[in-house]
This record gives sequence, C-alpha cells and structure tokens, in this order.
Amino acid sequence: MSFRYYALNSVQNNNFFSPKTTISYFRKISRSPFTVAKSKPKGCSISCSKLPIQESKNSQETQHDLSLIQWQHLQGEDALGLSDGEITISAYDTAWVALIDAGDKTPAFPSAVKWIVDNQLSDGSWGDAHLFSYHDRLINTLACVVALRSWNLFPHQSQKGITFFQENIEKLEEENHEHMPIGFEVAFPSLLEIARGINIDVPYDTPVLKDIFAKKELKLTRIPKEIMHKIPTTLLHSLEGMHGSFLFSPSSTAFAFMHTRDNNCLKYLRNAVERFNGGGFSQCLPVDLFEHIWIVDRLQRLGISRYFEEGIKECLDYVHRYWTDKGICWARCSHVQDIDDTAMAFRLLRLHGYQVSADVFMNFEKEGEFFCFAGQSNQALTGMFNLYRASQLAFPKEEILKNAKESSSKYLKHKQEKDELIDKWIIMKDLPGEIGFALKIPWYASLPRVETRFYIEQYGGENDVWIGETFIGTSYFSNIFNYFVTLHQLEWDTFQKWYEESRLHECGVCRNGLLECFYLAAATIFEEDRSDERMAWAKSSVLVKAISSSFGESSDSRVSLFDQFHNARRSDHHFNDRSMILDRPGSVQPSLLVGILIGTLNQISFDLSMSDGRDVKNLIYQLWEDWLEKWKLDGEGGEGELMLKMILLMKHNDLTSLFSHPHFVRLSEIINRINLISQYSKASRNVEKEKTKKIMENEMEQMVELVLSEIDTFRDVSITFLDVAKAFYYYFFMCKGFYYYFSCGDHLQSHIVKVLLQKSYSLISDVF
Repeated sequence: MSFRYYALNSVQNNNFFSPKTTISYFRKISRSPFTVAKSKPKGCSISCSKLPIQESKNSQETQHDLSLIQWQHLQGEDALGLSDGEITISAYDTAWVALIDAGDKTPAFPSAVKWIVDNQLSDGSWGDAHLFSYHDRLINTLACVVALRSWNLFPHQSQKGITFFQENIEKLEEENHEHMPIGFEVAFPSLLEIARGINIDVPYDTPVLKDIFAKKELKLTRIPKEIMHKIPTTLLHSLEGMHGSFLFSPSSTAFAFMHTRDNNCLKYLRNAVERFNGGGFSQCLPVDLFEHIWIVDRLQRLGISRYFEEGIKECLDYVHRYWTDKGICWARCSHVQDIDDTAMAFRLLRLHGYQVSADVFMNFEKEGEFFCFAGQSNQALTGMFNLYRASQLAFPKEEILKNAKESSSKYLKHKQEKDELIDKWIIMKDLPGEIGFALKIPWYASLPRVETRFYIEQYGGENDVWIGETFIGTSYFSNIFNYFVTLHQLEWDTFQKWYEESRLHECGVCRNGLLECFYLAAATIFEEDRSDERMAWAKSSVLVKAISSSFGESSDSRVSLFDQFHNARRSDHHFNDRSMILDRPGSVQPSLLVGILIGTLNQISFDLSMSDGRDVKNLIYQLWEDWLEKWKLDGEGGEGELMLKMILLMKHNDLTSLFSHPHFVRLSEIINRINLISQYSKASRNVEKEKTKKIMENEMEQMVELVLSEIDTFRDVSITFLDVAKAFYYYFFMCKGFYYYFSCGDHLQSHIVKVLLQKSYSLISDVF
C-alpha cells in the first residue's frame, strides 16, 4: 500500500491519529518532535579551558545567592512521552564537558572527548553541518580545540581546527549581525583569553576581535555584576564567559562543577550523558516547556491538531502548571523568563480557555519597547514575532498588548524592509514568508485552511518540512491537506448542482458570489465529519444573498416574501412548481425564492435525518421565519446569528434554552454587527476606512474576550462564534477594499485557488 493511500485512509478512520500514538510517531520521523533548532541563549555556545578549581566548603552552598541546579527536582515529570525535551547536540557544550577533570588529570567524561574527535567536519571545523555560519563554526571550533589541547590529545585534529580558525576569523566581518548567537559577545572573548593561556596560536589582535570585545563590554555595562547576582538574566547561561555559571546548560553546569564540585552539577551532567548516549551534549537540558509549547503550535498550524486533542490538553496543562506572573522560559525550573516562550505559551493557553493575564508582558517592557531578555544588546526576531502573534488576542482595555502589537509590528516591518527577516533562534526555510503572511493577514482574518496551506509552503515548500535539522516529507502533511481539498471539491460540485437546479443565478447570485460563500465555510469548518455544518452555512449564505438582492430594497416586497414563507410553512406547501413568474422583465416573484428556500431547508433537514437520525425541520423553519420577520422591517434581520444557529443545529440537538441564554444573546448581538459591517461597509476615503476598521476591531475584541473567557458550559458553541466571526472579518478585510489599503500581496482569488482548487487550474476558468 502506498504511503499516500495509507495516509488518506488513515485520516478517514482516525486510526493513524490516535492520541496514544501522538508523540511516539513524531519521534520516529524526527529525533525530537517538532524541534525547531532553538538555541539556548548563547546559541552556538562556547567553551572554557582548564581553570583552577576551588573546592566548596559545602557542596550545597550557593553562588551569588542563586541556587545551583537541584537535579532531583527536574526528574519524574513527563507528558505524552516528551519528558525533558531534546535539542540538537552542541559541539561547544560537549567540549566544555570534556574539560572536566576526573581528579587524576584525566577526562571525567571521555565519551565527550571521543565525540569531538568523531564529529570534526571535513574542513577542520566543528559546528552545525547543515547550516554554515561563521559565528557557529568559529566558536565551536575554538571550543573543541581548547578541549583537545587542554588534554594534549589528538594533535592532528587540533591543528586542523586551528588552521580553519586562522583562515576564517576575518570572515566574521562579512557575517550578518542577526546570525550572532545570544551571549556570543560575552562568551567568545573569554574563550579567546583561555586559548591564549594555553598557547593556541590565533590572531588575537584583529579588528573583528576587538569589535567583539567592545560588544562584550557594552553588554556587561547593561547588566552590572551586582545586579546580575540578584536578578536572573541570560548571563546565567553564559557565565563561563565571565568565569562562573550554572542552570540548564551543560557548559555552564560543567564550569560550576569545576569551581564548586557540587554534587547536583555532577548528577545533571551524568543524566545528560545517559540521555544522549553518544558522548555529545545538547546546548540546553531540559527544554520541556519549549517542546510542549512548540509541538502544540506546529500541530495547529499544520492543520492536524484535531487528531491530538487529548495530547494537546496534556501539553497545555503541563505548561500552565509552571506558568507564573513573570512568564516562563524554555525549562520549568528556570528563573530566566523570556518573551519568546512566554508569548507562545500565553497565546496557546488563552486560545484554549486557560485564564492568563496580559500583565505578564509588563515584565518585558521598558519605556515603550519590548525585549526578549533583561539586558540584551539586540532583539531576537522570533521573540518579537511571537509577541506580535500573542498581542492579537488582546481583550478590551488590555493596553499592554496593544502597545506590544504596535512595538512588535513596527520592529518586524522594519526588518522586513531591510530584508533582515532571519533569526538565530530558529531554522526555517521561509521565515520571511511566515512573518510576511502574519503582517499582511491579521489573526482576525486568518482562516484555518489558508494558514495551513501557506504554513506548509513556508515550512518546507513542496518537497519537505524543515524541523530543526531533520527533514519530514511534506508529502505527509500535503496528503492530509489534499484529502480535504478533494473532499471540498466534491462538495463544491454538489453545491454548484444545487445552485443550477435552483436557478439561483436568476435571483441575483452570481457564480463568484456562490464560490465565495462556499469558500468561507470550507476554509473555516473544514473537517471531514462537519460537512452538514459547512453546507448549511454555505447554502444559508447564498439564500440570504438571493433574498437581500431581490427584495431588500422594497419594504412591500419584504413583507410579501415573509407572508408567503409564513403561509407556506403553515400549509406545508412545498412549491414543487418552480417555474419563473415575472411581474416585469428582470423582476423575481416571491414565490420563486420561497420555493427555493423551502426546498433547500427540506433537503438540509432530510440529509441530517439520514446521517444523524435527528429531525430538525421545525427548528430550521422557525429560525428562518424569525429572521425574515426581523428582516422585513428594515432589511437587516441578524444574518450572522442566523448562520450561527444553522451551523449549531447541524451538530446539537435541542438548542431552545441555549438561544435565550444571556451569553449566547450577547455573542449573537456582536456577530450580527460584525456581519453587518462585513457585508455593507462601503467606505471610500482612507479616513473612513480607518474608522470602519477600528469599529470592526473593537467588535472583534469583544468577541474574543467573551469567547476565550468562557471556560466550560458554552466552550464549543463560543468557539464556533469566533470561527464564523473571523470568516466575516476575513471577507470584510479581503473584499471591501481594506486589504489593498492596509496591506498588499495575495488576494481572495489566490487564496481560493490554494485552499479549494490547488493545482486544478482548469477549474478556474469556469469561475472567474
């Protein structure tokens, strides 16, 4: 059986996506599930030489009033098999651990020395074999050379490394500053001093190295040592560059052990040896919070999260357990919070109904600017990107998130204009495309299928998905996506037949309008088991368009249409004779549309009865009569509420009590206003567009707060409101001239092609 066939059929029967196999499968296809090559703060890291060791009088005492690692507190926690997480092996951290003396002038971790020898690259360097960066190669190479020379081992490999360093040190001047790992400017100069101390021949006085030394002094002036000893900062992960470090870094912990002989440090390193089982050490361990957060984000954006609901809840429960009012970091016991992990966790927790305060971002704001870590000398792109994503979930009156949105979007746009959308924290094939899409299409207008289609392209194009240093064939994700495309194309064919047989083209609904109605429903409610909801929404949208365009202008005609529907319902008249009756050329008799409406409602009711065994015919009739009764007064009867109720009836049984609940009523009022603006806004001047957009955003803010603050009772119903509201906002943004005013790039038709038609361009000519 081909993989394509297996994947598509597995999607249908849900066996492949069993929550029990959620993580284990991804561990098979990727060494670390959805690892995105995120570095610890100093990224590619550095090493330290054989420094004098000072025995601590008490192995449990602390340095600078900050406790050493309590490894026993880091064990025994596990969610979905993720445990402490994994991150790629670091030559620097391995070299650092290789420096530890066993007490008899031999390496305490000989496997680390062996790893260094076995993993030297062909050009004599050490570092990332898949992504060449001079910052990465030079700092890792010097670290490994220091380790080998300290033990006077493997002189040939050591000399090859020194030669590479000598020949390439000037290349740092050509390197993009954005590629410099966080903490590099602190750690690299100290590593050079160590190398000088053991007579390693490198050009210490070159201009590029003097510049790096100057950057070190600048960073250290931002965080004076007396403050650093009291307040956790990223320098706690780079203190081997200042002669002292610990926390969740093998290199820093190794240095701390060399100075204190603290048993907890040794336990940490031994656990790391057992974990990686090959001599190499990761840059950071644990990375449990990072891994739990990022895997949920990847599953959602790749469009397969619905198959992992149980696992996602476990992940987010785990993250929420360690959430603090100061934020979080990549590891549960770290006291150095960062905006990247905090923003990602905040967004996901809020989206899933956890109560988290936006005040957490006050810890990362100073004088209107936001930073990833205290005292950093430059921003991290993905940190600002995730802050921007989180800021779009603002509730009314959350000014800190509004400030964060303004600040982060300004930063991202500036980087975009300068063609600097690259980042030291994450390896992706098209990070500029991902950020560009987010800047062009706000979250309010981001539909699930659109986001997934673009994300698959951004993450790996047509051939593969880039997850850290591991490739996962995009055929896996594309096959899932294409399954839904095929499903929706079949539905689109059925939808067109209904349109043609009903002669709706003669009732003011053009083919473009038909496609837009179906597309909005399919791009939002796309799941295979929600076809009834999707079709009910799409058909209702078309019928409302037909009724409004044919009878919306005249109060007499609206009354006539309502009366005929009311009478037909009472007499159970099915209007089987759908012959067109014209009062005058171009006019439409109410009887035609009433016949189409009743025939469609009967068919929807019949289909649901056959598939689900539920009889909702009377409820559906009542919904439409209630809407028509309001609509006949002034042509505005609450179309948004009607769509929601039609969708919900396809999934839920008796909703009579729900419809009258204050929470439901409030949501209905908001979605009616959102739909009204979406359908009828006609602002022509820029000032009017800005005002209309602001009104729309205020309504969406209220919707977001009502939906995401709901914990239990109406959670599923509330989420449906938000999904449909976003579809209305998308239509407003893309079809009413606001997209072209506030943004640029792809437009509605190209989105329809990507989501519904994909490469079947032959179908386009029949539509556009």
